[in-house]
Amino acid sequence: MNAGNVAGRLAVCSWSLQPTDPQELIIKLRAVGIPRVQLALDPLREQPAVWGRAAEALRAAGITIVSGMFGCVGEDYTTLETIRRTGGLVPDQTWPQNWQNIQATAALAQSLGLKLVTFHAGFLPHDAADPGFAKLKSRLEQVADLFAARGIALGLETGQETAAALRQFLETLARSNVGVNFDPANMILYDKGNPIEALRVLAPWIRQVHLKDARRTRVPGTWGEEVVLGTGEVDWPSFFRTLAGIGFGGDLCIEREAGNQRVADIRAAREFVERLSR
Repeated sequence: MNAGNVAGRLAVCSWSLQPTDPQELIIKLRAVGIPRVQLALDPLREQPAVWGRAAEALRAAGITIVSGMFGCVGEDYTTLETIRRTGGLVPDQTWPQNWQNIQATAALAQSLGLKLVTFHAGFLPHDAADPGFAKLKSRLEQVADLFAARGIALGLETGQETAAALRQFLETLARSNVGVNFDPANMILYDKGNPIEALRVLAPWIRQVHLKDARRTRVPGTWGEEVVLGTGEVDWPSFFRTLAGIGFGGDLCIEREAGNQRVADIRAAREFVERLSR
């Protein structure tokens, strides 16, 4: 793995740094030492007075926006069961608001010149005969076509189902602009299989990778634990070898969603990846 090549592909997920405004995001990105960001788009849509000029501020600071991300309303990550019920495009009660938000987000992403936006679609039913399968497929087609019309690809987050189930769904969906944002830690957090094997299964669909680490739960049906990159159960040397083997040369976005020293943790992640790549 070429060190310069990997360093040049690293980015940081903006929400991991918990910034209150674009200037704080810039300060924290400089502290981390990575001038590239996957930008959460919801703050731009919800707080235009604060975030409306984020793109100009980032550009002036020499920071590149590599992709965008949006969340869905009403998502509850308290337990695996609550997120199964409330996640993504699945719940009927939040779909009208989500669809309204997503249309605004697509226009925003286009105005920023983004080519990729990622999100959690919600739990995909494993059985095509399940009524939920057709419903989610229909909603995802609607969202995919909206972004495709604007020249934007979508990346679905991994982890909430097995790689084989996600692959089957993507094959059935048959939308060329829909791929995968691969997160190895999510496979462990949701206890949905081996991330290295999952990489191979999903290889043709991988559009972007989140670099995050975790330890698997010891109590089935409960969350695993997210930890600092390099201290969990992801086999990183094997992970990067497999990425190279499947020919993936896209962005590698460091994500940290736990702990209260995000800048230090993300800097440690960057240093770990750089050491590994040497």
